[in-house]
Amino acid sequence: MNTTVNAMSPASRVWVYHSSRPFTDQEKLGLTEDLQTFATQWAAHQIPLTADALILHDRFIVMMVDENLIGASGCSIDASVHFLQKLAQKYNLDLFNRMLFAALIDGEIKSISKPEFVQLYQDKEINDQTMVFDTLVPTKEKLEDEFVKPLGESWHRRMVS
Repeated sequence: MNTTVNAMSPASRVWVYHSSRPFTDQEKLGLTEDLQTFATQWAAHQIPLTADALILHDRFIVMMVDENLIGASGCSIDASVHFLQKLAQKYNLDLFNRMLFAALIDGEIKSISKPEFVQLYQDKEINDQTMVFDTLVPTKEKLEDEFVKPLGESWHRRMVS
């Protein structure tokens, strides 16, 4: 994580966007620059937000707002989604497929469709100890503590029952 993220409150609100594929080194450079530019200009009702953005595991984009001073408004959240849609188009990324799961399989992060995820579980290629990435974590604290967890301890478990 970068310096600003480390300074953000543990209660900071986060949004995690999962890419269907890993970012290339060149994409990471461009994405990081674009994300930082957006984060420094992100505002709610023309009031600057205390915000940051980062890339995790070459596959996840995290947007973060410290709502202790001013909260993200509906319009500011819409602005971030619109920005990410443009970013996805610019870099040819799929960031909005909420039925795409990420799991650590054979030491590598794999993006898996829901039907494939269920099949892998039924075929015992993944199990309750398989590490999964929880893109629904709501805060920086949860991101740091619970982003990667065993499938059996995650909301993903109900998808394979």
